[in-house]
Amino acid sequence: MSRSQLKCTSLVALGAALLLGVATPAAAQQQVSREQEITALRLGQKVLVDDGSCPNGQIKEVTGSTLSANGVMATRKCIQRVRR
Repeated sequence: MSRSQLKCTSLVALGAALLLGVATPAAAQQQVSREQEITALRLGQKVLVDDGSCPNGQIKEVTGSTLSANGVMATRKCIQRVRR
């Protein structure tokens, strides 16, 4: 294998690893019982909070919505609870 082919293969492998690392956390949505259990909310991350503050059949969704000087700001809304 030539040096350029090896470099290209390494870049493709690195890109695939990065893509898997970014895509995997988004697929699994975290659920906690109290909002205080959310320790490090990332931009775009969604966490379900089952604290009883939403009406029957709904659950609170906390989303890392905007980046400020103090960190990621969270928005909260009640969404339909998905039955599994």
